[in-house]
Amino acid sequence: MTVIERVKEIALPKAEALGLELIDCEYKKEGGTRVLRIYIDRRGGVGLDDCEAMSRSVEETLDSEDFIDEAYTFEVSSPGLDRPLKTDRDFERYEGEDVEVRLYAALDGKKKFTGKLAGKKDGVVTIETDAGTMDFPDKDVACVKRTIVW
Repeated sequence: MTVIERVKEIALPKAEALGLELIDCEYKKEGGTRVLRIYIDRRGGVGLDDCEAMSRSVEETLDSEDFIDEAYTFEVSSPGLDRPLKTDRDFERYEGEDVEVRLYAALDGKKKFTGKLAGKKDGVVTIETDAGTMDFPDKDVACVKRTIVW
């Protein structure tokens, strides 16, 4: 089991107990230091108190199990407004909102498309654009992010 898999296994029930959603986990090197980062969210957003509660809850188990062999910094964070949509729940939550779809390879000379998220079903992301409905198979999609209009 990888570090990420074990951390998700630990963090998921703790997030749910706090009324939070576990969005993602990262374990990577940043500036010569290992960083273990957990992203949490909930409808309406999360605040510093939520991040602190999640941090304390998970950190206790990380310390007691001590399964990570190298020194690391542990962080709990909100994913931010323009974070990539990754889970089915993300696509359900933001249906009807403005998104940007980035492709690995150009389609009709473009790699970036914007529109309203119509959903994701059977591995296909659908958006509504001024030109009509567009479907993008998962294998072609590099990233889907909400677009923030100020």
